[in-house]
Amino acid sequence: MTATLLTAEQLSSVAEKLPGWTLADQRLRRQWRFRNFVEAFGFMTRVALLAEAMNHHPEWSNVYATVTIELTTHDVNGLSDRDLKLAEAINLLEPG
Repeated sequence: MTATLLTAEQLSSVAEKLPGWTLADQRLRRQWRFRNFVEAFGFMTRVALLAEAMNHHPEWSNVYATVTIELTTHDVNGLSDRDLKLAEAINLLEPG
């Protein structure tokens, strides 16, 4: 699947389309805090399976109960429609 670089207009609506995500330096970023490491790792496992199915993989880190995810598309040197779709799908995985 070919990625399409987002336009300035699309970038301006990211905040309303993707609750919890921030936009900086051509990246979408979001952080979650869980009750413990097991919950954080479980969330990461669900995201990993989703990302693999979408063939679009996040840059991320985990420190105990905190998971940070950054999305960008290296092929287009910025944010693409693939980043938006993955962020939307990740939001649906949220515990709660």
